[in-house]
Amino acid sequence: MILGASILQLPAIEKAKEMGLAVIAVDMNPEAVGFSVDDVVKEVISTIDTEAVLEAAKRHQIDGIMTLASDMPMQTVAVVSEALGLVGVSRDTALKATNKAFMRDTLKEAGVSVPMYFRVKGKEAFIEAVEKVKAAGYKCIVKPADNSGSRGVDLLKDDSNIDAAYDYTVKFSRGGEIVVEEFMEGPEVSVETLAVDGDVHVIQITDKLTTGAPYFVEMGHTQPSRLAKDVRQRISEVAIAANKAIGISNGPSHTEIKVTKDGPKIVELGARLGGDCITTHLVPLSTGVNMVDASIRIALGEKPDLEPKWNKGSAIRYFQTGEGTIESIEGIEKAEKTLGVVQVSVVHSVGEHVSEIKSSNDRVGFVIAQGMNADDAATISERCCNTINIVSVEDLSLIHI
Repeated sequence: MILGASILQLPAIEKAKEMGLAVIAVDMNPEAVGFSVDDVVKEVISTIDTEAVLEAAKRHQIDGIMTLASDMPMQTVAVVSEALGLVGVSRDTALKATNKAFMRDTLKEAGVSVPMYFRVKGKEAFIEAVEKVKAAGYKCIVKPADNSGSRGVDLLKDDSNIDAAYDYTVKFSRGGEIVVEEFMEGPEVSVETLAVDGDVHVIQITDKLTTGAPYFVEMGHTQPSRLAKDVRQRISEVAIAANKAIGISNGPSHTEIKVTKDGPKIVELGARLGGDCITTHLVPLSTGVNMVDASIRIALGEKPDLEPKWNKGSAIRYFQTGEGTIESIEGIEKAEKTLGVVQVSVVHSVGEHVSEIKSSNDRVGFVIAQGMNADDAATISERCCNTINIVSVEDLSLIHI
């Protein structure tokens, strides 16, 4: 059973079918793209409706359950796997891996490096926490405790935007709790891991590009990381310690880390495969390891093949666009013919309105490339982006993506 049938979960649905498995896909959207895959059993249920999903799982007598690139269904994965005796995360682990506040507490107690932080509810407590972080000499960043994908994340540049930052962040928090923390400065990476019977295997380390302040939306990823070998080793150690502290003994994780002047510190950890095509596309291109296949096998209680097949470079770059209505898109075919380009995807069409990029949902599309090494792949993807043009009708400016 795969929770979610959107474009994010499609690679898992297709891979499971390719492996000859019977697939039950769960999504509240009856038109979800994953439901269109041949012979997929369709369950139109919210992935966070644990009772309904559990009932469907019992009815279908499933042998495994998983999700991909989404934190929301993790509690349901835990409930079903515990109830049916399947391989998966516990409820406690699911909570710690999806709530930034509980995650911070758990990691701090285990001695894993985290930024200075405070858990708050209400504007008065929010302002007090901001003042404490600033008094310690740090810039301050605020996040909803229970959301992901850069939603509700804001950097406080000065005291003039405290009220606006609170209002913006709290509306993305389902429970009203906010994490106020030290803004960590330094390169950011993600660590893609798979745990099997308590052993955490680092499959790849990914360099990350973001929009920067104030929203920090991810706009590119490159593998393998180009940081120094000793830094990569320390990053791996911190990621493994974080996985063990959270309680991930079987299955994938995606751990985001900042390399600060004080060493690597955890940004956050997800007990699932990373999104943004990192694990579905970039890892296979750079290592030959299919993390989707491996995650399915782990969920079924099997032992996956985690041995790297090669050491190449891979990269994804998201299009940089301004707000407006798309008047034209040019250069796609030329970009697709560029040597090393694996995929070009534009998720908006002519006539659609595009917003300023404040979250991952606002991005217009991307280019994926493979090269002999990380620099090669990054150069190919960036050069390819420069062959594509989008014209915004509002300002009639040519925007290079």
